[in-house]
Amino acid sequence: QVQLVESGGGLVQAGGSLRLSCAASGSIFSINGMGWDRQAPGKQRELVASINSGGSTKYGDSVKGRFTVSRDNDKNTVYLQMNSLKPEDTAVYYCGVNERGYDYWGQGIQVTVSS
Repeated sequence: QVQLVESGGGLVQAGGSLRLSCAASGSIFSINGMGWDRQAPGKQRELVASINSGGSTKYGDSVKGRFTVSRDNDKNTVYLQMNSLKPEDTAVYYCGVNERGYDYWGQGIQVTVSS
């Protein structure tokens, strides 16, 4: 089993920045993909950003150019730097990792952007 602990969420004004962190612990041998999804009230869950073991990244169209995903393999941690935040970025953000073919998800962390 892999446990994920997310941190860094909160309330920020439009145009501001936040940095989310997600630390994985437990029975970890080899983490492949790491990343973030989000779900806003009344909307479907969507990909925000992902990064594979080789460092290749993928972003949702709505966050390209504003968000940056990174990882620290020594710490089994994935980060999401969010800049130029907009009210429409308000959502619960979920961290996910793929470890030996299994997907694990965190409990989610609230990000609220005020206008």
